[in-house]
Amino acid sequence: MTDLATGSMQDQITARLTTALSPTQLTVVNESELHAGHMGDDGTGETHFRVEVETPRFEGLTRVARQRLVNQALADLLSTHIHALAIKARAPGE
Repeated sequence: MTDLATGSMQDQITARLTTALSPTQLTVVNESELHAGHMGDDGTGETHFRVEVETPRFEGLTRVARQRLVNQALADLLSTHIHALAIKARAPGE
């Protein structure tokens, strides 16, 4: 895993999901500016994200199971740095 001091949160999310899920498509969008001044905004500009991920690992899994895999890959970041994470998870062809 990457060190928190060696890249943006967006880059770290991308690296972790790439390693954990081997996605065929991955988009990570920092939406923190939309939440400036709201609860969970710590002033870093890196607290709210949207993830769209497609991977064969999701085939046959429920929506909840897919989201759990994403959350597991980002567990420590979710507990310390990421306030909100919107997830769209799909298998290829969906």
